[in-house]
This record gives sequence, structure tokens and C-alpha cells, in this order.
Amino acid sequence: MEKPTKSEETGHLAHNADSKKKPAIYSIPWPLYAAMLIVVLACIYLNVVPFSLPAALAVLLVLSAVLGEAGDRIPIWNEYIGGGAILAFLVGGLIYTYEWMPRQTIDLVIHFFDEFGYLDLFVSVLITGSVLAINRKLLLRALTGYFPAIIGGIAMASVCGVLAGLLFGKSPVEILTLYMLPIMGGGTGAGAIPMAEIYASATGESAEKFLSFALPILTIANILCIFTASVLNKIGNVKPGWTGNGELLKGNMDFNADQPEEKVELKLGDIGAGLALACTFYMMGTLFSKVLLPTILGVKIHTYAYMIVFVALSNVFNLIPANMKQGAKRLQSFFGSNLLWLQMLAVGMALTNFNEMLSALTIPNVIIAGLIVIGAFIGSAVVGWLVGFYPIEAGISAGLCMANRGGSGDIAVLGASKRMSLISYAQISSRLGGAIILVIASIMFGMFLG
Repeated sequence: MEKPTKSEETGHLAHNADSKKKPAIYSIPWPLYAAMLIVVLACIYLNVVPFSLPAALAVLLVLSAVLGEAGDRIPIWNEYIGGGAILAFLVGGLIYTYEWMPRQTIDLVIHFFDEFGYLDLFVSVLITGSVLAINRKLLLRALTGYFPAIIGGIAMASVCGVLAGLLFGKSPVEILTLYMLPIMGGGTGAGAIPMAEIYASATGESAEKFLSFALPILTIANILCIFTASVLNKIGNVKPGWTGNGELLKGNMDFNADQPEEKVELKLGDIGAGLALACTFYMMGTLFSKVLLPTILGVKIHTYAYMIVFVALSNVFNLIPANMKQGAKRLQSFFGSNLLWLQMLAVGMALTNFNEMLSALTIPNVIIAGLIVIGAFIGSAVVGWLVGFYPIEAGISAGLCMANRGGSGDIAVLGASKRMSLISYAQISSRLGGAIILVIASIMFGMFLG
């Protein structure tokens, strides 16, 4: 399995040697970028932005770039809050809530998501590439070894969350659907955002309502995961029998001992094939969710849930040629890194009411999120110990890396715990575990909220 670079996980391009000497943004020299920014801002505030896809991309790409670069450079913010992605999201929410831009531009971004279908494209590419990116042998072994530890974390997080909710008068259904699912969903791009679409489809309410609450809860949980990982590193120093110091499996065996899957020389055509594959899986999910099997036992199954099942099965049974897998992975890497800032700014401008988001930052919510994080760790640690894993490593990789912000959260959690060697397992948690949560969300939203 390919290990993501830190720059990919934080959402900006890795700069080459020349860019270190010459300040650049998105590999664009600052003077040229400043000229581009002036052009875009002039069109926005003179209210002459065309209602078209290129105009929407220009607004989002150019504005999100400076926000992303700034957020990734602010001390403390870049390490513990979410860096450029969260800054872009927050500024987008402020633009939407207080109309810091002409309404025409805001409406353009909203239509970019809805009428132009960019969100479906983004999610389809991320689901396809992220599931296919998991080494096939590692995916198979996860079903028999690591998979139970993930389930243990989800189960205990649910129990702890429900118990905490009862203390504050919140129902189990509310805790499970609005707290546990977003926190354990594997991050934002392939977690909270598609979950919001599933929520909207099942309930008939807006995705904005779900995201305005889910994203701040997810941010709170991410911070708590990082802090907990740091504490666990210190516990491991005191209790050496509980930890393998970065090794998950007791004994000499490790999933990482597998030979890597076949590597192929990537061509531009392979990336195009990966895009065709992602779009076809989306159409297959649509076919089943709309026509062939729209409900199971009376529960409506979302297109994304079917997509996840089909992509995972195609990987397990090795149905996709290696070159197409590589193309899908590279396309997913491009969307998930280079377009993440764009995505987060668009989510803010199109779907986020900042006043509602601030209302979610309460003491009860922090306590509930904290107990869900602790439950995720305990459940994964206990089940991991029962199947032959070191409990601290199992709890960190299968528990905390389920409850954080996905890829960037994995890097922060493993860095805080000084266990970066667990990155392969963390990716399974964020990708496969997050995919499982989306399937659960599709069922629970349809059963309890539909």
C-alpha cells in the first residue's frame, strides 16, 4: 500500500527544490498568483462572475489556495485544529452566513455542488481510489484480524456516547446519528460530506443542517484524539507490556511483511481509466439504489453505500487491472490533496451556517465527543488484545484513527503517539472503517430518521 506524504494529507502540493527557493502557492509564483487573485476578486465584487463551471472553479481554486497555505502555516492551528482545510471551511461558512460576497457568487458555488454535480464526482473518486488503494492482501487479512478491532471501537464508542448523552438528556438515536457516526466516519471528504448527502436523502432535510453540526463535532473529536494519543505514548512507557512500541501484532508476524502488490508504470491513460472507473461505480450504485434494490428490509440504501460495497468486492476478488488501480489511486490523491482546500471552501460557502456551527460548541458536546473517543480506544484495545494485538497499538490505530479527521488526523495522532509505523493500519481505519460507517449511516438514517 502506498504511504501518503504529509503534504498529501494536509491538502497542498509538495514543493520541489525550486519552490523552496522561490515562494509559490500551488506551484504558482506569488506575483502571478497575486495577479490571478486580483482578477477573481474584481469579477466577484463588480458582480460580473459568469454563472458557469469555469467561473466556479476559478473562484474556489484561487481563493482556497491562499486560505489553505495560510492555515497550514499558522502555529498550533496547523497541528491541532486542521490546518488550511479547516481555515478554508470556516471562512467559507462566514462568507455564506454573513454574505461577505455578492449573492450571485454564493449562488454559483451552491449550484456548483448541486446542479453541476461536483460533489458526486468528488465523493465517487475518493471512494473508488481510497478503497482500491488498500493492499489486497492487507484488505483480506483486515477482515479476519484488524476488522474485529475496528468493530469493537465502533461498538464501545456507541455505548460510551449513549451513556454520556443520557447525562445531558439526549436520546440514543440522537447520539448515534449526530455524534457517533460523524466522529467515526473517517474524516471529512469521504466521511462527513457524503454522510450529509445520505442524511439529506433519507430525511428530506438539507445537507447543510447535518454538516453545520457534524463538522464542529468532528473537529472537537480530532483534537481530543491527538491529546489522547500523546497520553497513551506516556502510558506505554510506564506499562511496556501493553505496547509493541509501534508493532501491532504480538510475535514476529506483521501485515507489512507482505510483498507489495504489482507495480506498474503509470500513464496518463490510466488516470483517465481511473476516472471512468469511479464514474461507472457511481452509476452502478445509482442503478441499485434507484432501480434494482433501493431498499433492504424496508431500509433505503444510498448510492454511496452500494458504491463502497462494489468497490471493496472488486478489490477483494482482484477484478480491477493493476494499471487501473494505480490510475484510480493517483486520481484520488489529486482530488484528496490538491482539491481538498477547494472542497472545504465550497462546503463552507454552499452548506454551512456559521451561527448554527458555533451553537454546537458547548460543554455537553465536548464531553460527549470525548467519551466517544475514549470508547473508540477502549473497544479497539480490548478486542485487539483478544485477537493477539498489543492493546495500545490496536486502540490507537483501530480506535483513535477511526475517530479523527481521516488522513491528516492519522498523521497527527500517530505523530503524537510516536508510532508512525502504524500508518498502514491507520489507513485501513480511515478508509475501510469509514466506509463501514457510511453503510451503517445509510441504514440508520433510513431506519430512525427517514
